[in-house]
Parts: sequence; structure tokens; C-alpha cells
Amino acid sequence: MPLSRKLALTEAQIEEIMTSCWNCRIATVGPGTRINVTPMWFGWAGGKVYIYGRGQKVANLRRDPTCTVIVDRNEKFPELQAIMMQGTARVLEDSAAEAADADLPAARAQMGIKYNGGHGQPPVEDPPPNAASARGDNGRWIVFQPDSQVTWDNFKLAELRSG
Repeated sequence: MPLSRKLALTEAQIEEIMTSCWNCRIATVGPGTRINVTPMWFGWAGGKVYIYGRGQKVANLRRDPTCTVIVDRNEKFPELQAIMMQGTARVLEDSAAEAADADLPAARAQMGIKYNGGHGQPPVEDPPPNAASARGDNGRWIVFQPDSQVTWDNFKLAELRSG
């Protein structure tokens, strides 16, 4: 069995990381051939990553929907756990597109809970869903649909060495 499969996260670990970690990084193709990598808050619903963003990443995805998203936790190499997904993203251009996305309400609710108090204000007992909606030229929801993923759990390296 290849090392990558021996280090893979379980489905339960993937779900736990995707619903509890605060930051993902989304890599898009910028103007020309430059890669633009941006840390973002995100929701996870229906097997998709939901990001509310603005600016260059939205412009990049309108031009080329191909992107990569990584969610990782821990800093020390022996403790690193991560999910790297490759796929395509769709920009929800208006409130009608937002209303048509069946999983967006779940992502909004999850983000409301996960980031409760995250802007420096005290957490509230019953946090509302993330209410962001299409605004201006580039304030939009991005829906990332992975078509492949690689995961790793470096805690398993010690087990492999001792086994």
C-alpha cells in the first residue's frame, strides 16, 4: 500500500476537521499564470466548501473556476493533518443563485456557530447564520466542488515507524 494511503485521514476525521477548523486556503489562477492563495473562513455542507469572499479571488474564479482548497491543522510536522481538494468553484452571482443552492443555508448556519465571537465580540448564546449576500461587484458566495482529494495524518508516521 502506498504511504499516502497509510497516512490518509478517516471519513470521521475529515468531517471533524472540515466542521471545526476555522481557516481554509483557496488557490486560484490569477491574472496571467500567477497563483493566488488566500486564507478564508469557510463552511462545509453537502460535500462542498462555501466561502464568502470578494476581490481578486472572485474575479479569478469567474475567469477560471479551477482551484484547490486545503484545510489543515497543527503546526509541527509529526502532528500535521490536512485535506487538500482539487476541483472547481462556482460564484453565486445574486440572491436568486443563493436561494437556489440547497446547501447554502446549512453552510451559513454552520459558519454562524463556528465563528461565533470570532470578530472579537463576545459570543452569543444562539448565534445567527452567516447572513452575507451578493453585494457590489465582487462580494459573493463561492461554492467549491471537489473532484479529488488527498489527506494526511502525520500522527500515523510514528505508528508506521514502530510497526
